[in-house]
Amino acid sequence: MIQQTFRPSQLKEIPTEKISRNPDNPRLFFRSDELGSLMASIRRYGIQVPITVFEDDDHFTLIDGERRWRCADKLNIKKMPALILPRPSPLDNLLIMFNIHALREQWDYLTIANKLPDVIDLFKKERGYEPNEPELSEATGLTRGQIRRCRFLLDLPSKYKAQLLSELALPKHKQQLSEDFFIEMERSLKTVQNRVPSAIKDINQVRDALIKKFRKGVIDNVTDFRKLSKIATSISNLGIREAKASSAIREIFDAKNDVSIDEVFSEHFELRYDERKIKMSIESIADFLESSFLAADHPPLDADLRALLRKLDRLIQKVLEDRG
Repeated sequence: MIQQTFRPSQLKEIPTEKISRNPDNPRLFFRSDELGSLMASIRRYGIQVPITVFEDDDHFTLIDGERRWRCADKLNIKKMPALILPRPSPLDNLLIMFNIHALREQWDYLTIANKLPDVIDLFKKERGYEPNEPELSEATGLTRGQIRRCRFLLDLPSKYKAQLLSELALPKHKQQLSEDFFIEMERSLKTVQNRVPSAIKDINQVRDALIKKFRKGVIDNVTDFRKLSKIATSISNLGIREAKASSAIREIFDAKNDVSIDEVFSEHFELRYDERKIKMSIESIADFLESSFLAADHPPLDADLRALLRKLDRLIQKVLEDRG
């Protein structure tokens, strides 16, 4: 278990001009629309929440509150309320910021992803070993799910990180390629690589094709990538031949057509998955009836349950007759 020691802080009014940004702050973007609304609030009500800093010779370095500090500087506010901490170790410097911001969910996932390697490296230097996922979660305040999502972004080739950075620099309402898009795409491509490797010859060409289709609206929802994963796992889950799954996936990966993930899944795989769900439900009902209601000493069936079973029986007979 990771133990962090946070020493007592003191609250003071400190000169705005003596405050510097933290060079290790993982946050990459301070969007003008967000700063504008915060500046309006500070202009009207003042700074209601103190910033957090640590002493750095005759200056102070920010730990939390860079947006407030930027706004105060633009508004020519001479002093700011601040909680002053003693200078932390490099690792604690990062972990304090992670824990503050993880709770507020202000950081973009790419921001977190870019700094996770620093946290791991500093941890190894200070503690002598690399933290596992539970320890990293405890130290940073991130959930294990958040850490895994960040790693999908961390593993992106630089070309696609640059694309995402360009998008994240825009106001939220103007962003098209979101972090969720890349995370869902990468998760599904990993499944395809593991289950149907024959479907991918050049992974970057595949990425480019999927990005093109998303920008055109052919793929209109990032959750469609979960259907791509289902197509890839249909080999083991549904007994689909690999050649059929591979052919379907390659059609989706072809940048020259307008074939969508949803179209391929709905036409060739959705019914099979629905049938699989029905089979599992029928097996569950059959097991339950056999174990619970066929004993000689079982009390009479509830009237509502009896009515439902009769309805189910009629439907089953009709389906069997219609399908021969």
